[in-house]
Order: sequence, then structure tokens, then C-alpha cells
Amino acid sequence: LSLGKGIRMTRKRVEENERIKRRYLQYLREAKRSDMATVDKAADAILRFERSTGFKPFKRFHIEQAVRFKAQLSDARNEKTGKPLSKSTIDSTLRTVKAFALWLAGQQGYRSKISYSDAEYFNLNAKDSRIAHTERETPYPTLEQCRHAFAQMPSATPLQRRDKALFAFLMLTGARDGAVASLRLKHIDLAQGCIYQDARDVKTKFAKTFITTFFPVDADYLQCFRDWVDYLRKDQLFGPGDALFPKPLMGLNDGGFACLGLSRDTYGNAGKIRDVIKTAFKDAGLPSYGPHSFRKTLGILANEFCKTPEQFKAWSMNLGHENIATTLSAYCPVSPTRQAELIRGMG
Repeated sequence: LSLGKGIRMTRKRVEENERIKRRYLQYLREAKRSDMATVDKAADAILRFERSTGFKPFKRFHIEQAVRFKAQLSDARNEKTGKPLSKSTIDSTLRTVKAFALWLAGQQGYRSKISYSDAEYFNLNAKDSRIAHTERETPYPTLEQCRHAFAQMPSATPLQRRDKALFAFLMLTGARDGAVASLRLKHIDLAQGCIYQDARDVKTKFAKTFITTFFPVDADYLQCFRDWVDYLRKDQLFGPGDALFPKPLMGLNDGGFACLGLSRDTYGNAGKIRDVIKTAFKDAGLPSYGPHSFRKTLGILANEFCKTPEQFKAWSMNLGHENIATTLSAYCPVSPTRQAELIRGMG
């Protein structure tokens, strides 16, 4: 991301800044127990603020720097898309730098230079803050669109079979793509119809461990996934510690680099998972929905199956939510029009 009019500034090294940043990032990691993604995000935001000041020492902070930083973020554009930064991105960056300023105000050598009230100048104005935090309707595929895209997916090669089983698995579980990428065969229990999302091995959100039982969706999804697991265990002789959705095994073939079959390793991140699902929808002539959109589809499906608060709670737990309100607010939206229809229908 560039600042101001798209001018990229060469990074300078201010030793006292580097030392105090290292202490702050260690504080986030060890004291606040933040994950590395959060720590990296903080480091990037602070560096961005340093660039806006011309890499002045933090001890020379004054409120005009915060005001100027906000103005530069408003003018900045994303280097990849060329579009202005979204209000949510600006708000997130400012809140991250504000947290650093608040911490800095309590550190020896900085208390007389930065006051706690100074950090308030990193706040976004009230109007833009409301825009940044407004919940918006997230597009998601209907059950019919999912069936159509799934039916169009080829399954002639091992990798194509893997991709189709991946689609089926997401419909059965609504699992997050990061967790799916790290799953191994030992986490699958076909007899009980569930998966064990063990945070010791699986990259679950907030490192939560929970069990997901297959959702009551079309039987074709379950059959496809069962066939895939059988194929790995019986034909490929995969063991419990091998990947559920493995990477391709690459090597030389006839003098060229080619796919030789299936590796036993998991992917390091969810990038490939997202590509597979988006491509499946796109090839079916549909919008390029991502894997996370299946959670919204399954959340809406709860309205059809759940008739009691206990059933809603079970459905919510199956998605990995500790609080049923999270499921209802994120995946079961009610528009004002629908709200009126439901209330009138109760009469």
C-alpha cells in the first residue's frame, strides 16, 4: 500500500524506534497472547505511521502527526486495485496505531513525551467510524447454486476428485478454509459422521477445539466425500497422519516438471482451497463465491431445520460458535422487509 499520492518512501532505521517496537511486539505476543497474524498487522501499521512522519523518533511525537496520518490514509490507494482504502481498513490501521500510542505513553522515557489523551487523535471521525463498522449483506450461494456447481465439477483425475470432495466437505461441515487445509485423515470419523477439529493439529480460529457433525445436506455430498476417504485409505494407502486434501506430488516426467500423483502433505495455507471453490462456481457460470460463504449458506439452512432454541444452539456449536448470538447475527440476517413479513405472519 502506498501513502499520499502513491509515493513509496524508502525505509529508514531509527534504532530507538526499532528497540521500542520490538518490545511492543513482544508484549502483544507474550502478554496479550496475540497470534502472529495480529502481531504482523501491528508491525505493518506502525511502520506505515513511521513513513508518514519521515521516520521521526517516537519521542518527538505530536498530535499533528496523527492528524496528518489520518489525512494520508484517506488519500491512499491500494496498489493492487488502485481503489481508495476502505473505511474499515483505515479504521483498523488507526486503531492499531492508537493501541501502540497508548502503550507507549506508559513506558519509561516516553511518559513525558506522549500523553494518553494524545492517542485519541488517532480516532476516525464519527461519520466514517459508523461507515467502517456498518454490517453489510455478504453474498452467499443458494443450495441450488451449490448443487449446480458441484454437479459440473469434473472427477476424472485424482486432483479433480480431491477438489470435488473438498466442495462436498465444505457443504457437510462449513469448516473454515484454514482449518480444512490442515486436516488429516485422523480427524475424520465416517462412522460417527463427524470431524474432530483439534487445535493441536488443526488451524482453527482462536485455537478452539470442537467436534463438527455433518450437516443434513444432500446425500450426494456425503457419498462423494466417503468415496474420497476410501480412495485415500484403500487405493493410495494413506495413513491417519496423511493429509485429507493433499498437495500434488510434483516431479520430473518425460523430461518435464509434472504432477506425479498425490503428496501426503497438507497445504501450508488456505490459498489453494479458496482457488478451488471460486473456480468451481465460476466454471458453472456463477459468481466466484469463496469457501467461507458456505457458512452463510448453512446458517440460513438452520431456519429450515431448527425448531427449538436447543436445536439452534447445537447448529451454532457445530459451526464452532460458543455463543448462539454469533450465528444468528452473522449467518441468519433478517432484512426490514422480512422482519415485517415475519411479524405479520405471527398474527
